[in-house]
Amino acid sequence: MTGTLTFLRAFLRRDRWWYVWWGLGVALLYVSQAWSVDGLYKTQAEFDKAAAAMEGNAAFIAMAGPARALNTTGGQVTWQAAAFGAICAGLMSMFLIGRHTRAEEESGRDELLRAAPVGRYAPMTAALLNAMIANVVLGVVVSASLIGYGLASADSIGLGAGLTLCGWFFSGTALLAAQLTTSTRAAYGLAGSVIGLAYALRAIGDVSAPALSWLSPIGWYQAMHAFSGLRWWPALLLGAGAAVAVAAGYAVFDRRDFGAGVVATRPGPARAARGLQSGLGLAWRLQRPAVLAWLAGLVVSGLSFGVMGDNVGDLVGDSDFSKEMMLQGRGDIVDAFYATLIVMLSLLACGFAISSALRPPGEEGAGRLESLLATALPRSRWLAGHVAITVLGTVAMLLGSGLGLGTAYALATGDSGAILRMTGAMASYLPAVLVLSGFARLLYGIAPRAAKVAWLLLLVASVVLLFGEVLKLPQWFRDLSPFEHLAFVPAESFAWGPFVVLSVLAVALSVGGQLAFRRRDIA
Repeated sequence: MTGTLTFLRAFLRRDRWWYVWWGLGVALLYVSQAWSVDGLYKTQAEFDKAAAAMEGNAAFIAMAGPARALNTTGGQVTWQAAAFGAICAGLMSMFLIGRHTRAEEESGRDELLRAAPVGRYAPMTAALLNAMIANVVLGVVVSASLIGYGLASADSIGLGAGLTLCGWFFSGTALLAAQLTTSTRAAYGLAGSVIGLAYALRAIGDVSAPALSWLSPIGWYQAMHAFSGLRWWPALLLGAGAAVAVAAGYAVFDRRDFGAGVVATRPGPARAARGLQSGLGLAWRLQRPAVLAWLAGLVVSGLSFGVMGDNVGDLVGDSDFSKEMMLQGRGDIVDAFYATLIVMLSLLACGFAISSALRPPGEEGAGRLESLLATALPRSRWLAGHVAITVLGTVAMLLGSGLGLGTAYALATGDSGAILRMTGAMASYLPAVLVLSGFARLLYGIAPRAAKVAWLLLLVASVVLLFGEVLKLPQWFRDLSPFEHLAFVPAESFAWGPFVVLSVLAVALSVGGQLAFRRRDIA
């Protein structure tokens, strides 16, 4: 273990901003639920009515978890935030473990450091301790935010402690995944699959087979019943599971060669497939897992929203706050409610569009682009392939989520015309999504290191949608969101003018980025 503390200090310094942003983001996820439900319902009777509607919706239960004490603020916080908070803790743990273990080993830096007098387990142990400390910070910040809001201290502490233990469990599984695989991407894929499996087992178990929920760490976390009769013994399951996963990680580490994984990498074919001999084929091969994962998630999200049908009045409530936030000040409840959901799904699609547009900077930063350009592949065709995948993938995201939303709504209400109507409404936001991806591409062409600033534009668009009416934000700020200029379909009639203007802007941003990329030095 020689050198563990030295590694730990270096990791803590390197990850200090991760602690800040993950902590604030997850705390906001929890406390915002308390703030929103207190603003949505004026009276307890209205709260009880909405809770009854939620408890009877199987899709809501599958998405969020078992319905307990939904007519209380604490019960709503636990129900709406616990499962997604556990996923956030799992993702944070996965990235922290991966970047300090398998990524360092893959890059060769770990081997260089091991030439110094350090223990064999020092880097891995420091990475594990770093992830555990990060999860403690996460739990403390969540508990403190809920207590500061005014919720019961014991239950708030229980909710935060369970989140920490859940993060420890996924830290252990990420550590094990790093020993089984030979690349960082494969380690993230395996660790992410464990998180997805835990969520799926919990979702199926809560709806139809309760025994499956007890096979999931997220199910154990929710079984602590915060704000609905707190109990601590499920925390023992999380602690024991984390210990087993960590022990398995160390055991596998002792039985593998440095730089290799237990699961050997399969040798590729002697010759590349014809599809990989073009910029488009290569871009599709690189982005295919992300495209399919995003598409599946958006389709499922659309289906989950659509099953609410037209019985949305109880969910919205009668308060001015809820009407401004969920209906954007429009009159017809059903159309305005689904118009808001459609914009929300479009904002999720922006997540794919921006991340896809940022894939070329990642390839360039990793040094893989120079090797490709040493062949007969021109840089313009290489980038054009990624642009095509971003555009086609964005179209698929919007149409897929719209199809899921419309299909579920049609099944719930018998209105078969909703499939085409909802899908068309989703497609009407294509220019706005492409403007954000085009902005990311322009930044990449001009200054690659600044490309991630594009996420700020997505943040602005989200704030304008959720809080523009509530906070009476100034019009100039709201106009920064491209979504603000499009018709609020289906609550409003589709307008061709803004659609065409934003389409032209998206093309101009994308072309400008590609031209700038052709005229600058690589890396």
